[in-house]
Amino acid sequence: MTGKDGILSGKVSLITGSSSGIGAAAARVFAREGSAVVLTARREDRLAALVKELRQAGADAEYVVADVIRADDMRRAVEFTVERFGRLDAAFNNAGYAVGRTPLHLMDDEVYDPIMDTNVRGLFNCLRPEISTMLESGNGGAIVNTSSVGGLVASPVAAPYVASKHAVIGLTKAAAAEYGGQGIRVNAIAPGTTRSELVEEWYAQNPEIEKELHRTTPQPRTAEPEETAEAAAWLCSDRSSYVTGATLPVDGGFTAL
Repeated sequence: MTGKDGILSGKVSLITGSSSGIGAAAARVFAREGSAVVLTARREDRLAALVKELRQAGADAEYVVADVIRADDMRRAVEFTVERFGRLDAAFNNAGYAVGRTPLHLMDDEVYDPIMDTNVRGLFNCLRPEISTMLESGNGGAIVNTSSVGGLVASPVAAPYVASKHAVIGLTKAAAAEYGGQGIRVNAIAPGTTRSELVEEWYAQNPEIEKELHRTTPQPRTAEPEETAEAAAWLCSDRSSYVTGATLPVDGGFTAL
């Protein structure tokens, strides 16, 4: 069900990385809260199925097959959003990439480059057309970028991921400082371990990992993607109207220790 009285009622939102995990959950939460949504990812079959689901629930939903690594793809996605709905009010830049854990001194370029390209260059490719469009409209807007607890603290054998997620927070702060006067708010979320296909595979391969993560988290469980999506929706809504340049941990208290 979608809500005309939701916290995003009447808004138009673009969500990247929305074919699974937090992005797919965000599509459902944003639509439920009243926003029209444009979803982007590389897997068209999943996007099409999700858009069908959202439309059946009464939402205005569209999708664009796009890869954040390609600047032209993201310009096209933003242009499509404006052509279809007339404006862009909010963007949730959620697309990201991570691979297996490798010690830094043994890491090949083939491991390092895709992580940095997706998580940093990809975010840059999203921010440019989103901000340009919001500036042209003169109505401001809200942008939320997905960092990670890895953007707040370090962990072993994850150097490029940690570096990339710190960079997400840096880009968030820079954009918030630069465009706050034009009514554009830019914030980040820092999820802890959140249930996804990748995490489930990781747990299956390393049964003790889940227990260890729960042991070191005040709320000793794995987050559901909807919980992170709810935080992103709030930051995209007018209820967070004086929040910009912030990074909101959604980690069950992991970074409080």
